[in-house]
Amino acid sequence: MRAARCFHAVDSHTEGMPTRVVTGGIGPVPGATMAERRLHFVEHLDHVRRLLVNEPRGHAAMSGAILQPPTRPDADWGVLFIEVSGCLPMCGHGTIGVATVLVETGMVEVTEPVTTVRLDTPAGLVEALVTVRDGRAEAVTLRNVASYAHELDAVVEVDGLGEVRYDMAYGGNFYAITPLDRLGIPFSRTHKDRMMAAGLAIMDEINRRRTPVHPEDPGITGCRHVQFTAPGAPAPDGGPASDARNAMVIRPGWFDRSPCGTGTSARMAQLHARGELQVGRDFVNESLIGTRFTGRLTGTARVGERDGVVPTVTGRAWITGMGQYLLDPRDPFPAGFTL
Repeated sequence: MRAARCFHAVDSHTEGMPTRVVTGGIGPVPGATMAERRLHFVEHLDHVRRLLVNEPRGHAAMSGAILQPPTRPDADWGVLFIEVSGCLPMCGHGTIGVATVLVETGMVEVTEPVTTVRLDTPAGLVEALVTVRDGRAEAVTLRNVASYAHELDAVVEVDGLGEVRYDMAYGGNFYAITPLDRLGIPFSRTHKDRMMAAGLAIMDEINRRRTPVHPEDPGITGCRHVQFTAPGAPAPDGGPASDARNAMVIRPGWFDRSPCGTGTSARMAQLHARGELQVGRDFVNESLIGTRFTGRLTGTARVGERDGVVPTVTGRAWITGMGQYLLDPRDPFPAGFTL
């Protein structure tokens, strides 16, 4: 066996959504901040992302995180978030997966009942509070970056759909948010192809005509997510109903399996801007497959000249495997492939 590259990783899933946490095989990426490291990674190391998330080592909805030394003294680890759509400024489900892996593999000092993990991300410092019992991570509450409503009641004309009204909100990434029933599509996995086609078409028109740009970091720009919303539903076991459901369409063409952590943050910022969610109230957000995150707004903040909020998101993750991913020098797909 010969290998030109070898990557060590711990695989996990957060409420159904995978996170491949890369623990070895990639040295420190150049850059004084994680935002600078992200830009360097995108420009010079994107073949590594594609190798790890694309087929045959990954799949069409693969997501991951690359551990790095932190660039700031108040962080335990630095993280670059990767998925099939690119290298993200922030990832909520990925943060929950990373924190779970760090605790259960002993890569941070573990205390019970709560271990605090501070992560240096391209979007800023993110704090994860891990509920620990008998050495196991039972849940993670992440204190996300400041989130805000970027635009309310925006309108874009989309071929085949006509005039689409949406809100644009930021929760670590930008999200176009609109009720699914406005498009006449039922909230059901049997209609996922219609959802996907509509979401990608809306995304394309937004980026063509109304591309969002973060007021404090012009490197965070563009809409890669369309969050179709629906009313909440009772839990399968007859438990309390969720406050809302979402089908999260993501570029280049897949659904988030989890309720989406940064998407939940953006949704809470949107609801707060509309006067529909107050600080201190829980917000239970449900995914297309029925898994849930519990969000809460803990305070207000300023994002540039805009009013924003400070969200937390609580969810669970489970380790699914540990492995080494190799690149044979004769492999005809050194950066993987997509189909």
